Amino acid sequence: MTDPADTVLSVRNVAYDYISGGLFGHRAAIRAVDDVSFDLRRKDVLAVIGESGCGKTTLSRILMSLLPPSRGEVRLLGKPLADWRRLDVARQMQIVFQDPYSSLNPRHSIGRIVARPLEIHGMGTAAERRWRAKEMLDVVGLPDRFLDNLPGHLSGGQRQRVVIARALILRPQVLICDEPTSALDVSVQAQILNLLLDLREQFGLSYVFISHNLAVVEHMATRVAIMYRGSVVEQGDPETIFRNPRHPYTRVLLRSVITPAPGAGIPESREVSDDERDTPIQGACGYYMRCGEALPACRAAPPPHVRDGDTTVDCHRYGAGRVIEMRRASGAGIPVSTLRTHDWSS
Repeated sequence: MTDPADTVLSVRNVAYDYISGGLFGHRAAIRAVDDVSFDLRRKDVLAVIGESGCGKTTLSRILMSLLPPSRGEVRLLGKPLADWRRLDVARQMQIVFQDPYSSLNPRHSIGRIVARPLEIHGMGTAAERRWRAKEMLDVVGLPDRFLDNLPGHLSGGQRQRVVIARALILRPQVLICDEPTSALDVSVQAQILNLLLDLREQFGLSYVFISHNLAVVEHMATRVAIMYRGSVVEQGDPETIFRNPRHPYTRVLLRSVITPAPGAGIPESREVSDDERDTPIQGACGYYMRCGEALPACRAAPPPHVRDGDTTVDCHRYGAGRVIEMRRASGAGIPVSTLRTHDWSS
């Protein structure tokens, strides 16, 4: 069980609906996040993986208090997020964006960019803020001569270090990393990832890490959450998820990237039209229309939430209250070491 005192972020049954339609047209609710729950412990790295459009970005906006959940609750340091002032949330939780080229104001100096959060929060004098900016550049491995440079003078990797320095200057407890290395060269990616791991140890940070790169997930994550159509369908430690995937979608997702033994033990997803895929059956499992392992119960009711130790899976194949089968058929899992040379993007 998770120690409540060690939990920095708690998400319970969170859902979010986008409302489509104009003033005079039919208004419909589109569920972007559906009944998501997890705990982020101190120094955890929770990797969130899923197809484009599965709700990862919407979830990150909810966590940052930029969107109020339609249902459910988020607690930051034990206190409901709705009770926090937005500026106070920013002091405890920051985001590192995907693109370091569009994340920095090209007209401002690096020193001003890094110190800007201190200015917004009214912390320190101008001289003190500049000193803190210099200190944070040193923390992320940049020389203080960059203080008066413009972002255009820096490489992509250097810019991302500036983004990280700006995020850390308020000394938050949680960083939400939205594909923080996808715009960088492979050699620079490794440097940034190792920097994030070092900073996690140095400052006791916890990360929500959104990524499409399974090699990155293997390197960074302490837990993995697989999202499909707004729901977390499987969650557990990386080695368990990659070696012994339980949910049919997780197996298909891994198969779409890595096939060490093509066709060995991992079922294909069922071929359906775009209209069928986008129109799930009311009351059925959200993955029913694509699942190659569907049971009659999958069409009749939403899947049960089954837990086995620290691993959870939402699937009728295990049944409510049943212990997840720990054995696997030959070839059904993915050797974790093979992930290092592969990447997938949706």
